[in-house]
Amino acid sequence: MRLTSLAYIEKDDKYLMLHRTKKENDQSHDKWLGIGGKFEKDETPDECMIREVKEETGLDVLKYRFAGVVTFLSDIYETEYMFLFAVTEYQGQIKECSEGDLAWVEKSRIPELYIWEGDKLFLERMQKSDKFFSMMVRYEGDDLADWKFYD
Repeated sequence: MRLTSLAYIEKDDKYLMLHRTKKENDQSHDKWLGIGGKFEKDETPDECMIREVKEETGLDVLKYRFAGVVTFLSDIYETEYMFLFAVTEYQGQIKECSEGDLAWVEKSRIPELYIWEGDKLFLERMQKSDKFFSMMVRYEGDDLADWKFYD
C-alpha cells in the first residue's frame, strides 16, 4: 500500500501541472499530474503535500484546503491512498523540476491533456464543489475500469 499527497495549485483559473518526463520506470511517464508524491516516515498528509510542493516547484504553500481522499485499485500497480489538496495561496518563484516540466494550464484544457482518466473525474469534482469527497478508482492496466464517489 502506498500513501501519497497531491496538490493542485490554482492561479487565474489555471492549475500548475507537472508533465512527467524525467523519471525512469515511472508508471505516470508522459502523463500530466498535479504536484505531489509519497509520504516520508511519520509524515502527515498535509506535511507531505507542503514538502512535495516545495521540492518539486520551489513554492511555499500558504493557504490550502483538503479536498478529498482517492483510493486507487489496480491489477498491476500497488494500491494507493492519495490525499488531495487545492492550494490557493503560495509564495516564491517556480524552479525547474527534476521529474518533468511544470506549466500553468487552463482548467478548461485539462481534459485535453494526456492524463489518467480517474484524475479527470476528481478534478471536475474539485472544480464544481468545495465539498470534501472520497473516491474509489479501479484500473485494469492503464485503463479506467470502475469508479465511484462517496459523499
